[in-house]
Amino acid sequence: QVHLAESGGGSVQAGGSLTLSCQILINPFSSYCMHWFRQAPGKEREGVAGIYSFGGKTYYADSVKGRFTISHDSAKKMLYLQMNSLKVEDTAMYYCASTGGGSWHLCGPRQYEYPFWGQGTQVTVSS
Repeated sequence: QVHLAESGGGSVQAGGSLTLSCQILINPFSSYCMHWFRQAPGKEREGVAGIYSFGGKTYYADSVKGRFTISHDSAKKMLYLQMNSLKVEDTAMYYCASTGGGSWHLCGPRQYEYPFWGQGTQVTVSS
């Protein structure tokens, strides 16, 4: 059984920062991918940042490189997304997702690789 639950969304002015959290309850003896996706109104859902539970390899979309940082605390069973220098175009519903298992090559932004999803948390960036 895998359970994911996001928190930490909110409203912020452009240039500000937010940290999203996601509790991931999953088999502690498996290796798996975790990813943050987002979906803005009228747009397709896109991958933002991913991380592998073993070794901490990361992936970032070009649009967030240098501004967002993904991290994982396995002891606390938490996934984080530190978002700095936020832009109006970062406004979206943010979702955490997990493959539940598998190797690093699954950790990219391909949504079909992720069978487990949280309910989402809204991030709104105003100018």
